[in-house]
Amino acid sequence: AASRRAKMAAAAAERVVGAAPAGYTALAVKFGARQRSPHCLLVKEHQVRDGAGAAHPPRRTLFVLNVPPYCGPDSLSRLFSRCGCVQSVDICDKPGPGEKKEKPTSKFFNRRSVTGFQVAYVVFKKPSGVQAAKALSREGPLLISTESHPVKTGISKWIANYAASVVDQEELKAEVDAYMQDYDKKIAEEEAKAAREEGVPDEEGWVKVTRKGRKPGLPRTEAANLRVLEREKQKRARKELLNFYAWQHRETKREHIAQLRKKFEEDKQRIALMRAQRKFRPY
Repeated sequence: AASRRAKMAAAAAERVVGAAPAGYTALAVKFGARQRSPHCLLVKEHQVRDGAGAAHPPRRTLFVLNVPPYCGPDSLSRLFSRCGCVQSVDICDKPGPGEKKEKPTSKFFNRRSVTGFQVAYVVFKKPSGVQAAKALSREGPLLISTESHPVKTGISKWIANYAASVVDQEELKAEVDAYMQDYDKKIAEEEAKAAREEGVPDEEGWVKVTRKGRKPGLPRTEAANLRVLEREKQKRARKELLNFYAWQHRETKREHIAQLRKKFEEDKQRIALMRAQRKFRPY
């Protein structure tokens, strides 16, 4: 029975290998020895364009597709260590330019959780490691979780995640204090640089004018703030009193229009009377 299962697994691995797209080599992997159906990793030599970043050097980088969430950098490094010395393993959500990413400096912030299949860049110290990794397709399924290097799943993984989520207050306080010290130092350097460059013309003779100006305005005191608030309050009260009712506002407009019309009629009568009293006197 054991030999029969081994033959079935080998046949499944061959079927998986045969389904690889053009340019890729399929590697059959299994999570553990009890898993029957293997998983497929698609690998190929990473091609770097001219002028791209040097984080994934050519001829020494293996591009891996279809990496499952439970397969981390340590597992990939252990899988491909038989092909040669692994220099680094970089796992990303999707393929991107080979630029060097900054390592996270915070232990408590900017955490992210793996939610799906990813891609990986495995960098070997020698180019022969890439060719040896592609030749692994002729072997049986590789095991991700072994007795010597188990991968946590289920309750043990949840317990480990919960233990990692518990924040040590002393470490958090030390990290925040260090960050604020660096921030204050950066602000002080920027202010010192702005003070040195203030009033100094550039190459074209222009002088940079900052928002402070030559005579910076005095800071508003509490009494001045209270006076401004009181004036705004009075202005708002007058407006609300004037337009307390909508019909009052409409009546006020109608009375004003009626007075304008009355004055217009009086002016017309006065002009007509003046024209009637005018006489022609040639001498």
